[in-house]
Amino acid sequence: MLLRFHGPHTITPPFVATQRHQPSERKLRSVFPQLTWLRDTAIEKVFGLPPKATRKGCDKPGSKSRPSSSQLPATLLAKYGGDVVLRFNLTTPQEEDALSEAADTLFLDVWEFTNNWADIRLREDDVPSLLGLLPKSLQNAYSPLMPDLARTIYQTYPSIAQAEPAFPPSQGARAFTPALKRSDGVENIFFQDYQPLSVIVPWMRLMASMFTTHVRMINIGTSYEGRDIHALRVGVSPTLPQESPKPRKTLIISGGFHAREWISVSTVTYVAWSLITAYGKTPGTTKLLQEFDFVFIPTTNPDGYVYTWENDRLWRKNRQQTSLRFCRGLDLDRAFGFEWDDTSIQSNPCSESYPGEEPFQAVESHRLAEWAKNETENNNVTFVGFLDLHSYSQQVLYPYSYSCYANPPSLENLEELGIGLAKAIRISSGEQYSVASACEGAVSAKKSGGKGISRMETGGGSAIDWFYHELKVRYSYQIKLRDTGSYGFLLPKENIVPTGEEAFNALKYFGDFLLGNKGIETIETKLPQETPSSAEPENKSIPKAAEEEATVEEEAVDEVIEYEFNEVKWDLRRRKR
Repeated sequence: MLLRFHGPHTITPPFVATQRHQPSERKLRSVFPQLTWLRDTAIEKVFGLPPKATRKGCDKPGSKSRPSSSQLPATLLAKYGGDVVLRFNLTTPQEEDALSEAADTLFLDVWEFTNNWADIRLREDDVPSLLGLLPKSLQNAYSPLMPDLARTIYQTYPSIAQAEPAFPPSQGARAFTPALKRSDGVENIFFQDYQPLSVIVPWMRLMASMFTTHVRMINIGTSYEGRDIHALRVGVSPTLPQESPKPRKTLIISGGFHAREWISVSTVTYVAWSLITAYGKTPGTTKLLQEFDFVFIPTTNPDGYVYTWENDRLWRKNRQQTSLRFCRGLDLDRAFGFEWDDTSIQSNPCSESYPGEEPFQAVESHRLAEWAKNETENNNVTFVGFLDLHSYSQQVLYPYSYSCYANPPSLENLEELGIGLAKAIRISSGEQYSVASACEGAVSAKKSGGKGISRMETGGGSAIDWFYHELKVRYSYQIKLRDTGSYGFLLPKENIVPTGEEAFNALKYFGDFLLGNKGIETIETKLPQETPSSAEPENKSIPKAAEEEATVEEEAVDEVIEYEFNEVKWDLRRRKR
């Protein structure tokens, strides 16, 4: 229903059309093999190599052989051929420090890290060099997550998925593409695959035009390359005039800070759609939209997101020029002005976490901060919540990210709501999301003597810290969505709807918490009187059976929440001592 106005849309992956590179890039590529050889030779001479490194490569005993890549496009192989993703299991702070230093030395891409592991992307030929820089305890403490990264990427683009889906369709069924309708609900066609920016923006306009009573499309600012940073503001303004209206309580839900994290973009749009279409149908959601405004920003980094579709699927940063013309891009989530890290080892513009030369140098971060400050100063808005969606690792993280030795003033409240968000997700889908301070690195507090330690990459200049400290947003979180590493940033499209449902349930819990219910009491169950200007053209009453089912489900949640909440909260309190 929502996309019938579109004609068939076919996405052309970057490796289908011939790419024309600038002469400087071709020249740079030509010298990379010599630089790599020189680096590896120096490491081998100084540090030596593990005895089995040259034979082992990235294959672990008993692992399956790598699939053949002979049929992949040449341009894809040139960019990603020979790349692998390895997971290292870390048990001590010394191991984390060694791995972090080695990754910095070799300019490796640290994909993700949690309490127990770190995922690193590198060329298979560089595995011996990496192991040569690590202590013996780590030289066998790894396993391959993606032994053929090029093929995994090949399967993620929508036009390729029809011929070679990540999960083959059942016998006799056709693989789905955005141009095809599904028999199980055409209204969800937008969420059956990842969508490029050229589809997302018209979809946002469609939502604003269809649901005029409670949806407006707004512009946060302009990106480095001149693209608008679009957002949807969802909420029902008071109909009665007020002499001195109170500030409108508002929550921000952002995605796409890091361009390659496609699931964050899809999840923001899914949560927005779920909230918009539930207005006037379910009492809880209707009350939320009467009490709060929700601002959904699917692509905070539109330039980088477009680049992942047209050139490099694993691009992380924005597309801003740096002091090194062959190393573009700044990390938007390291560019905010609170505790910006100017002494970081990530001062190299080629680093995936490069924060720039000064706070707010990243254009998109600056635009978001300017817009948010203007809303509070000039538009009678009070921001009460900030949810920054990322991937991957299934974590709910709260401030501060810049240091584990500075506790936020409202730490207990942040922990309480964080635990509730994770519980709402688990009850809805069974998926486990851990809750922790954003500062904690790949070694858990229990393993390091009960004290959180610093991250593998610096956390200064983060969005959640800036909104919490500078804008006084009481509840500021970064949620890292699915999965826990099997697919990483290349999560199959079959996870779009389940991940969106998890986030939507978390947002409903968030709103319920802000209303004072804290997930225990139930929201008012009486629906407001329908009017001709409501979201849905037809007046539809909620069946009595559906109301009873919802009541039973809420009571079931209430029965289990108190015990598990106290258990997790006690664990967090112990880790902070």
